[in-house]
Amino acid sequence: LTSTSEFGLNDCCNSSSENGAMQASTKNIAGREVQRRRLLRNMSQNELATACQLAGWDVSRGTLAKIEAGLRCVSDVEVVLLAKVIGCNPGELLKRGFHECLKMC
Repeated sequence: LTSTSEFGLNDCCNSSSENGAMQASTKNIAGREVQRRRLLRNMSQNELATACQLAGWDVSRGTLAKIEAGLRCVSDVEVVLLAKVIGCNPGELLKRGFHECLKMC
């Protein structure tokens, strides 16, 4: 198995920026895209939490806020479910954050 440190991903997600780039100690790369797509659909965090609950994931608004802020790790299964609820494919939730992370490495 290849560790994330071999790709520099541990370090690249530990920089901070006030212009919307990766935040200090980011624990996921999907959160900002989840937030962007949720807002594009004029959904509140409560509405997204409810939609996730109806899809089978017992998640609170507070947990979604932490995901969007990069304060909580997100499992692969959670990314798939978020993508389904938001209406995109899982790769779209990861792509932008992954590329931002690689630029900082």
